[in-house]
Parts: sequence; C-alpha cells; structure tokens
Amino acid sequence: MNAEPASAPEVTEPSGARPRVEVRLSGGRDEQFEAFVADAERYLIRVALLLCGDRSQAEDLVQTTFERTYRSWERARGTDPRAYARKVLVNLRIDRWRGTRWEVLTSPDTLPEHTTPNHADAVDGRNEVVRALAELPVAQRRVVVLRHLLGLTESETARELGISVGTVKSHNARALDRLRRLLIEGRQ
Repeated sequence: MNAEPASAPEVTEPSGARPRVEVRLSGGRDEQFEAFVADAERYLIRVALLLCGDRSQAEDLVQTTFERTYRSWERARGTDPRAYARKVLVNLRIDRWRGTRWEVLTSPDTLPEHTTPNHADAVDGRNEVVRALAELPVAQRRVVVLRHLLGLTESETARELGISVGTVKSHNARALDRLRRLLIEGRQ
C-alpha cells in the first residue's frame, strides 16, 4: 500500500486574522506529526521562553507539550494543532508554577533571535521588553504574552488561562501600565 507522503504544513491567513498553520492530512499519523513538530517547534520554544524565561525549562516544557499533543493527535489535528499545543504548553507552565511557586528568570539574551549587525537595534529593543516582562507578576506576564506577543483576543486568552475576560482586562491594564513605567525608566 503506497501512502501519499506528508506535505509540508501550509500557512493560511483568514481575512483579518493572524496566520494559521494547517497540517495536511495526507500521510500517516507519524508523518503528520513530524511535519507539525518541524513547523511549530521554534514558535513553541519562543512562547515557553517568554512564559518562563529559562531556556532549559522552556525546552523541557516544549518536549512535554509535544508528547501530550502526540498522544491526543487525532483531537489536535481536528482543530488548530498549533493552538492546541500552545494551550497544552500554557497549562503545563501553570501546573509547574503552582507546584513550585517561584521562578528564576535568566537573561533575555537566551531568546532565539538572529543577532546580525543589521538587527542589533531591534534585538536590543526586544531584550529590553523581555527584561521588563520579567518584572511583571506571573499572571500579568502570561496575559501580556498571550494577548500582545501571540495576538490572542481577550476571550481566547481567558479561555487558555482559565480565567474570566474581566480578569484578563484588569491584568492587561495593570501590566501595560507597569511596562510603560519600566521602559521609560530604562531609557533615562
């Protein structure tokens, strides 16, 4: 039996929305999942780094996310696999945070960015934002990362974090106010 080879994931942009990755359903389960991992790994590591600030912890979160997503691949591929994996990742991070109740943030220089001379100013700006994010309380940081860095709506953020839309709004307002103050102080 000749199975059609899995094709690369395709990025589509619905009108007015952010890009969405669709994993083609050709090929077997393993081939589909491998294509998904190849496409989503960098994205999920970046999300994990923004949520926890430590490269080794972020890589561990992503590995566990892939394991759980693979076990539920039929359900994940029936929706948006990237969104499904991101939700798993956020939930894993919340569970780990609840278990330890403390965090150690490392240098934002660990973010996977290209640091060629042409991009040096942009990278410095991103690093400044990541340092400011590290100053926020964990709940506010999660809201800012999901809302502004990943582009989720208030209701999507509330659903992913298991909190109300009102809580998302208040965390967001407080976090943005604090970030503004931190970034202004950093430039003086």
